[in-house]
Amino acid sequence: MPLRSDHTRWSTVVKTFHWTMALLILGNGAFAYWMDDLKPSLHKINMFALHKSIGLTVLALFFLRLLWRAIDRRPPDEPAPGWQRVAAHVVHGFLYLLIVAIPLSGWAFNSAHGYPLQYFKLFNLPALVEKNEAWSEILENVHVYLFWFLLLVLVAHIGGALKHHVVDRDDTLRRMLPFGRAKRSTSAPPGETP
Repeated sequence: MPLRSDHTRWSTVVKTFHWTMALLILGNGAFAYWMDDLKPSLHKINMFALHKSIGLTVLALFFLRLLWRAIDRRPPDEPAPGWQRVAAHVVHGFLYLLIVAIPLSGWAFNSAHGYPLQYFKLFNLPALVEKNEAWSEILENVHVYLFWFLLLVLVAHIGGALKHHVVDRDDTLRRMLPFGRAKRSTSAPPGETP
């Protein structure tokens, strides 16, 4: 599997970022939902610390992914009506915004509550805001609502990918699957070999 993307598929690096982040985000959201029902205890505190560290990992992976995207080429979009291309880019924009906003809002909520923030018990991170219980409650709600909004955006993202795969029968989904290969051979741009 190639480390760099080409005109027919995403690279192994891009696919690894995509699927690792997807699993971490959805898994961490389910984990948070489960943690809320735990009784107050040291175990619950440790579970919340793990949740926060996973969220910070997603944030770090996002910035690494952006860095990789700046140096890696991107396969051209499959042919589609202009409004579909615009919709896809808007959905991706919201996904990127939410992937940053959710961990940052959690970090700010944690800071406003006055809790220390450790990354997997390796080192402490600074507070983003001063301790303020009123802001803490607002930021907690923002954190939760942003995640629910992310789930709605993911429905659009997944729906679009499935529409490309089932209705359009193009390679949009296939070239992002972990072991996906283009179904049909696309001729390479001039001066390149497929």
